[in-house]
Amino acid sequence: MRRGVITRESVLKTVAEHDELGREAFLSKYGFGEARAYVLVHEGREYDSKAIAGVAHKWDQERALAPSEFSGGKDHAAAWLKRLGFHVKAVKNPDWARDEIILACDLVMKNEWRGLDAQASQVIELSALLQLLPIHAEADRNEKFRNPNGVARKTFDIATRHPEYRGKPTNGGSLDAEVLNEFLGRPDEMAEAARLIREGITSGEFQGLDLAGGEELDDDFSAAEGRLLMRRHLARERNKGLRKKKIDSVLRKGGSLACEACGFDFEEVYGERGAGYVECHHVVPLHEAGEGRTKLSDLALICANCHRMIHRRAPWPTPAELKVSIEHHRSAQRADSTGIVRQRSSTVERSPGPTP
Repeated sequence: MRRGVITRESVLKTVAEHDELGREAFLSKYGFGEARAYVLVHEGREYDSKAIAGVAHKWDQERALAPSEFSGGKDHAAAWLKRLGFHVKAVKNPDWARDEIILACDLVMKNEWRGLDAQASQVIELSALLQLLPIHAEADRNEKFRNPNGVARKTFDIATRHPEYRGKPTNGGSLDAEVLNEFLGRPDEMAEAARLIREGITSGEFQGLDLAGGEELDDDFSAAEGRLLMRRHLARERNKGLRKKKIDSVLRKGGSLACEACGFDFEEVYGERGAGYVECHHVVPLHEAGEGRTKLSDLALICANCHRMIHRRAPWPTPAELKVSIEHHRSAQRADSTGIVRQRSSTVERSPGPTP
C-alpha cells in the first residue's frame, strides 16, 4: 500500500461516511482516536484529519490505513489533505520559540520582572508583533495564536520563575527559565537581541528568510539570540562575495586556507577537489555587532567541523578560543597517553623473570 496516494473524491466519500455514522461510531469502526494536532475543515464542520486521511485509502487502495501506519501531523495526514486543496487547521498552537520568549522576557524585564495583564498596551502590541513573526507556518496556528491572553500568560510564566519570586510558579516550559537566566546573566546582550528581532519583524526583513529548511537550525545548532537572528547571521556567512574577498585577501598576504581553529586544510587532504575551499564564519554575533557593514576582519576561515562546533551552543567561542580549547584537549590526550606508556613500562620492569 502506498501511503498518501488518495484523491479528493475519496476524501469526500470518507467525509460522507463519517457524517452518516457519526463521529464516535466512525472513529470506533476504524480504530482512530480524536485528532490531537490538526483537523480537516469542510463546509463549516471539523473532522479528525488523521482518521479521514487514513480511511480515504480504502476507496483508492482497497483498505484503510491503520493508525499505526502513519502520523496525523504535517508530514503525513495534514500534508496529504492540504495537497488535495482541503483546509486543515491546527488544534493547538505551536510551542513558543526562543525568539518569541526573548521578546516576552524583554517586556517582563522592562516591567521590573512582573507579569502583565492582557489589557496592557505593551501586551497588545507584542501580540500583534508575534503574529507577524515568520517562524510558525499559518497552518500550525489557530484563531487564538499569540493573542493578548496567551502573551499575558507567558509574561507570568517568565515572571514567576525569577529567583526573587516567592509564590508558586505558573505552568511554563524549561525554555522560559533558560531565557530568563540568560537575561539575568547578560541583560545588555539579550536586550539588544530583542531590539534586533523587533526591528527585523517590523521592517519586514525577516519575512523572506527560509526558516523551515536547513539542518543548521536544529536543536543542536543554536544561538542565545534566537532563530531569526541566527538565520541572518548565517546569511552573512554565506555571502559569496564576502567569502571570496576574504579568501583573496588571505592568499594575497601569503596565508593559506587552513582552518583558523584546528589547522585542517581541504586541499591538503582532498587534493584538487578541496582546492580553494574553506567555510567562512562571522566572528561577532548579530546581537553584539548590530546591523553595520561586515568587514573582512570580522570573518574567519574555518573547516566545516569547527564551524559546527562554534555554532553548537551559545555563547559561541571565537575561532581563536576554539583553537585554544583544541590545543588543551590534545595536550591532555598526549599526557594521558604518556602516562599509560610509563605505567606499562613500569609494570614490565617489575614483572618477575622466568624461573631458571
